Amino acid sequence: MNQHSAHYTRETNETRISVDLDIHGQGRIQVDTGLGFADHMLNLIAFWAGFDLQIKARGDLEVDAHHTLEDTGLCLGEALARIVADKSGLARVGWSRVPMDEALAEVSIDLSGRPYLVYRDAILPAQIFNQEKDLWREFFKSLAYRAGMNLHINYCYGRNGHHLLESACKGLGLCFRQALTLEQSGIRSTKGSLD
Repeated sequence: MNQHSAHYTRETNETRISVDLDIHGQGRIQVDTGLGFADHMLNLIAFWAGFDLQIKARGDLEVDAHHTLEDTGLCLGEALARIVADKSGLARVGWSRVPMDEALAEVSIDLSGRPYLVYRDAILPAQIFNQEKDLWREFFKSLAYRAGMNLHINYCYGRNGHHLLESACKGLGLCFRQALTLEQSGIRSTKGSLD
């Protein structure tokens, strides 16, 4: 892995988003999407991953939160993809099970370069903080596909939407901390390459 930080900016008719990411951070996190609950979840991911993260997002919230959170996932994924482009030395895989009161989520990632999302959210409430629960599937999908990673999230049990999402976001952060650990030289693959 040649670098540990990246900057990415995206501007469309729907959103303007800037991301600064350092995967070997010092705990400097500033997230402002205009969506307090989303800011809280993104802070959790960064904190548990050990990232420095700055996100400034402005979107068409007069429509709903969809474009803002989806595009934030794209931008964060792009910054991560730029950092791990060659994947040399990375542990590559991370796995976690995190409880939050009555809720438990299981998260697994593989920074394989092959994007895929498995998202088992049947138990999530239909609405979380006045937004449809599908908003979060779209965020995780955008993040996974732009970062080029396998991402599996399984909400095992729980009732409170905040608790369920919080357990998943903490779990994702822990997965990043594991998968981005430098363990060896070369690529962790029996093929000798990831493409």
